[in-house]
Amino acid sequence: MKATATLVRGTLMTIGPIEIVIVLALALLVFGPERLPQMGRTLGRSLREFRKASDDIKNSFSFTDDDGHGEHSREDVAAVAAAPPEPAATAQDDAEAAPQEPAAPAAGGPGAA
Repeated sequence: MKATATLVRGTLMTIGPIEIVIVLALALLVFGPERLPQMGRTLGRSLREFRKASDDIKNSFSFTDDDGHGEHSREDVAAVAAAPPEPAATAQDDAEAAPQEPAAPAAGGPGAA
């Protein structure tokens, strides 16, 4: 069965080269030889933008980082290689991150009598 075949009321209808020539001849008569190439370019650009947008949408819904075999894609490996290295944590960093008690007010300060 051809990809362009359509089933209509039990009859198989296909679009062959004769039908394509008839459609192109009618388009040439209706739109004229000056406007037809412009319309073809516009249609081609529209299809290209539609495909690009649909590919972008498909890629945005990709939730996995690997190919299912535990191997990362080239883009993932390149992104990790380009990322700056994370600094190693030290004991001093841990001590600075721990909460500290507030300091007691100094005796003899401005409010002392």
